[in-house]
This record gives sequence, C-alpha cells and structure tokens, in this order.
Amino acid sequence: MFFLGSAYPTGKLGVNASVPPILFGALRMGIVFICLIPFCKFIIPNKKYILPLIAFSLSMGVGVNLFLYLGINASSIMSPLVIAAQLSIPIAIVLSSIFIGESINYKQWILIITAFFGIVLIGFDPKIAGEIIGFLLICGMAFFYASSQVFSRYLKELDVKFTNASMGFIAFIVLLVASIFFEGNTVSHLKNLNIEAWLMVLHAGILCSLMGHMSMFYLYKFYPVGIVLPFYALFPVFGIILSFFIFGEIPTLIMVIGGIIVITSVFLLQKTT
Repeated sequence: MFFLGSAYPTGKLGVNASVPPILFGALRMGIVFICLIPFCKFIIPNKKYILPLIAFSLSMGVGVNLFLYLGINASSIMSPLVIAAQLSIPIAIVLSSIFIGESINYKQWILIITAFFGIVLIGFDPKIAGEIIGFLLICGMAFFYASSQVFSRYLKELDVKFTNASMGFIAFIVLLVASIFFEGNTVSHLKNLNIEAWLMVLHAGILCSLMGHMSMFYLYKFYPVGIVLPFYALFPVFGIILSFFIFGEIPTLIMVIGGIIVITSVFLLQKTT
C-alpha cells in the first residue's frame, strides 16, 4: 500500500521533471514488460481468454495510466486525487454486479452511496475549484481500474506474470503511439530525460506496478480476498502523508472530512465483499 500510495507524488515529480504524461505511462508499462520477460512462458492463450486479456490490458495498462498521469499533470495538489482513486472499489462492485451477476446487498449500496458522497463533498472544496479537470480525470482512472478488476476475473486460470507482461507490452505500444501523435517529439523527450525523471519512471514501473500490485496478487494465494482487499484503504493515507513531506501539502478540513468518509466507506465496503 505504501508503494501504491507513492505513485501519485512521485508521478508528479516525474511529470515536473519534464516527462510528458502519456510518455510516462508508456515507459512505466515498458519497464513492467521488460522485468517480467525472464519469468514468463509466452504462449498463445485459449480463444476464450484473448478478448478478456486485451480488455484487461487496455483498461489496466492504457486507461489507468493515461488518465492517471494526465490527471496528475493537470493538478497542482495530489491529496484529492489520491482520495478520488478510492472510487475504483465501489465502481468495481457495481460493474461486477452488472456484468458478472454478483449480488449487492443493501449495506453495500449504502456504503457505495456514502463513498460517492464523500467524493462530491471534496469536489465542493474551494481549493479544488481550479483542479476540477485533474479531479475528473482521476475519477476516469478509477473507472478503468475498476473495469480491469472485472476483466481479471475472466483470467483467473492464466499465470499472473503472463497476464501482467502481456498488459505491459500492449499498453506500452498503445501509449507510445498515443504519445507520438498527441505529445510529439518523443525521441527528443527521451534524450532529454534526466536522472530524476528516470528514477521516477523506474519507481513507478518496478515498485508501484511490480512490487505493489504483484505483492497483492501473491497474498491472494494464501489469504481470502476479504482479508487482503481492506488494506487497499491504506494507500491514500500513505499518498497523503508522502504528498505532505514531498510538496508540503496540508489537506483542508473539507478534504479531511471527505477523505475520512470515502476511506471508511471503502474499508467497510471491502469487508463486506
């Protein structure tokens, strides 16, 4: 959770170090792919897995990274973004109900509505007025992250390293092409990346993606989802703390109240799954 929470302030450091946001996402996914190559046996999966694998790659690899770094680039404060990312859990539960047929009881509906209320409350903070684009982009990122969790249910039989390596490769290609078309001067940007920029990209690829997400997948082998998943509510706490130490951000009272509502709702929501 520390690594996942660190993705936001360190991502901002990377963007501030002259890494275009879409290119940042492409490099992060490229690193994931390169690091997983030695541990994977690349095979053509069964036909029934191909479309879910592509959908998972486009949502988790492309959608999440695209909206994450565009949101970070459009924002000057990180704390609201870290909290808004928690929307991925209630959205994932709703999507699972629609597409997989998982039932949602009345307690879960109350917690889902409460989580959204907390986000709306943060949106009314005057400090967010100039950050609304970044705030909405992160909400979009939460939707794609939630979608990826639904698609991953169809890939349970595949090796986690293979699915993540495939996701890294597909996302790297798509995001690199998008960077070339929309950001331009890609070769020039790569040549001008300094040590700080590369360190932030490596941090995102190795520590956030591999250590952070893969550690959770590893824990699922030994513990039920209901035990592991509630810890997900901790990552915004670490993200806000790191934002304070790195950028000196002090959340406003509305952010604190809204954050407590969202994090508590998500924690209790995950306990009921």
